[in-house]
Amino acid sequence: MIQKQRDRLNTETIMKGKGISKLLPFLGPAFIASVAYLDPGNFATNITAGSRYGYLLLWVIVFSNLMAVLIQSLSAKLGIATGKNLPEVARERFPKKVSLFLWIQSEIVIIATDLAEFIGASLGLYLLFDIPMLLAAFITAVGSFAILELQRRGVRTFEAGISAMILIVALAFAFQVILAKPDIGAVALGMVTPKFQGVDSILLAAGILGATVMPHAIYLHSSLTQNRIVGRNPREKKRIYKMELFDIVIAMAIAGAVNLAMVVIAAALFFKNGLVVEDLEVAFNQFGQLIGPSAAILFGLSLLIAGLASASVGTMAGDVVMQGFINKRINLYLRRAITTIPPLVIIWSGVDATKALVMSQVVLSFGIAFALIPLIIFTNNKKLMGDLANHSFTKVVAWIIAAIVVSLNLFLIVEMFI
Repeated sequence: MIQKQRDRLNTETIMKGKGISKLLPFLGPAFIASVAYLDPGNFATNITAGSRYGYLLLWVIVFSNLMAVLIQSLSAKLGIATGKNLPEVARERFPKKVSLFLWIQSEIVIIATDLAEFIGASLGLYLLFDIPMLLAAFITAVGSFAILELQRRGVRTFEAGISAMILIVALAFAFQVILAKPDIGAVALGMVTPKFQGVDSILLAAGILGATVMPHAIYLHSSLTQNRIVGRNPREKKRIYKMELFDIVIAMAIAGAVNLAMVVIAAALFFKNGLVVEDLEVAFNQFGQLIGPSAAILFGLSLLIAGLASASVGTMAGDVVMQGFINKRINLYLRRAITTIPPLVIIWSGVDATKALVMSQVVLSFGIAFALIPLIIFTNNKKLMGDLANHSFTKVVAWIIAAIVVSLNLFLIVEMFI
């Protein structure tokens, strides 16, 4: 299991803590899961949204983030209540053939995820250092293996490393927002005013909302909480879950703020100057021209770090789904080596990086329902979850969100091919 016995903490000691010392042991799992919400594919979508429609679609980011908080809390709750991750529970409760199918589709989704992260990191290197994409891809591969070393040293070391990378990305975009000098009033209005501007804005909003929930983040979060702090009775489990909610809210808030910043920067720079930017390389160059080299460097650095962090989390998720659905495991380095092959081939073939990122998001869309629907079914089950089973209101909201997310992803798939 990813959660090592030596990583378990003494519940009684933790519960006696006060203030920040009581909260600290619970911070980490949501930060790893939140990396999925900083996917390099989101960079392209958010930049396009801001450059086309200014601050108009900021409310979509806010709404998406609220959905993410609920979904990730359900995943974390499943691990806390059952001591098992989502794939393990599915293996126990579904027929063997269903579990095998779920494993295969989840591996395909994770490969697509890895493709997006790998290409994003390679593109970041290419933009920063003018390194040919193929060479950048090989350097990215080396970097991804280096991050795996953090995972070998223990989950908490890995959490600290990933959290530091997220912090760097957040600070980079915060500085870019300051440099871009957005209209604060328009930003505030855009965040709370649901509004569209023609059919194309609806399609783009669907893309932002439909691509928010990443299947591998749902699988992974339950595994990160299943043995982290073990509740010995229903009362302790409820207290652990309440503390874990702080982790989720903080991590999702940071991820949401970064996504908001992407749209705000694009609106303040590109939309204001009449530029429609749908390519990350063009965005990088325009940052340099409109603000200065520092803004372009920060954008490229953020893309590189987000790609590397996401790729390592994708590898961890792959280990979870294989162990959970079919009770098999392979060496993490071997998995990492195998999953570097598709992006290397695609980059070598000369396919446009931004288009490849978009196509990877389409593949991700196929896996949403297979992760989200079982999660809701299991967390609604009183016999399985005990006192942590979803309340009636949560059940209704969860199913509404599932219907919205699955419908939008199906809609995007149809639009892509038709």
